[in-house]
Amino acid sequence: MIRVLLADDQALIRAGFRVLIEAAADLEVVGEAADGRQAVELVRRERADVVLMDIRMPGVDGLEATRRIAAEEDLAGVKVIILTTFETDEYVFQAIRAGASGFLVKDTEPADLLQAIRVVARGDALLSPSVTRRLITDLAARPAGPAPTAGTALSVLTDREREVLALVAGGLSNEEIAARLYLSPLTAKTHVSRIMTKLSARDRAQLVVLGYETGLVTPGQQTQIS
Repeated sequence: MIRVLLADDQALIRAGFRVLIEAAADLEVVGEAADGRQAVELVRRERADVVLMDIRMPGVDGLEATRRIAAEEDLAGVKVIILTTFETDEYVFQAIRAGASGFLVKDTEPADLLQAIRVVARGDALLSPSVTRRLITDLAARPAGPAPTAGTALSVLTDREREVLALVAGGLSNEEIAARLYLSPLTAKTHVSRIMTKLSARDRAQLVVLGYETGLVTPGQQTQIS
């Protein structure tokens, strides 16, 4: 059973999500929070597997709550799905850096919402091509920082893993990476998993950030995202 926590300051939205989620045999709602502070407290107490987290909440917002959850070693297994009004939410970059595993728009189809919870619960990132594009745009627009450190930061990766990371940063799925590199989808997935372990990345979303921040990939080298 996947344990879900709902964090949104609008009671009506929480109620709607609760009815939908509890109708699924493999999901259960273990708590509701009206702000980020309460969300963090409930995650600690209820040991939720997945948190549906609204960003804009009074007091401690969803971004800070996500950061606090990600920072606690005891909560390493908790996955956060950010709820946004639009996929191009201005906080996409910050939320991924804070530790979010994915994004959902609030008008997502019911079946897609339930599947998203399952996807994130099993450790995969929920990052659609449009969100990836937004993330890359945000990164490209940021002021130039220190010189790229790909040589040192990524030194733990093999040449093949660096190649795979570059494609992940371009927004390609495991299947697309497999086709591009003439690998099986399982082999591509294994490469991605090993890269995440070596770089201590929580999920695929953070690999996109790392690919650009280390200079392995630059905005002008973006891989076409379908």
